[in-house]
Amino acid sequence: MATETAHLKITGMSCGHCVAAVERALDRLPGVSGRKVKVGSAEVQYEPERVGLDQIRKVIADEGYEAV
Repeated sequence: MATETAHLKITGMSCGHCVAAVERALDRLPGVSGRKVKVGSAEVQYEPERVGLDQIRKVIADEGYEAV
């Protein structure tokens, strides 16, 4: 399956705990094949046939952060 890469700015993150929370949330999504998360941003590789960008933003929001 083809993958796409999303570069997201994430507001509300301030520490390693925030990074770990976002990483865990992304790891639970089927279709996310890779991710690099740091305070304030994330690069997410995903399969658009399995998971949409809206779903990725929602799991980040569910952790208390906003992804744009």
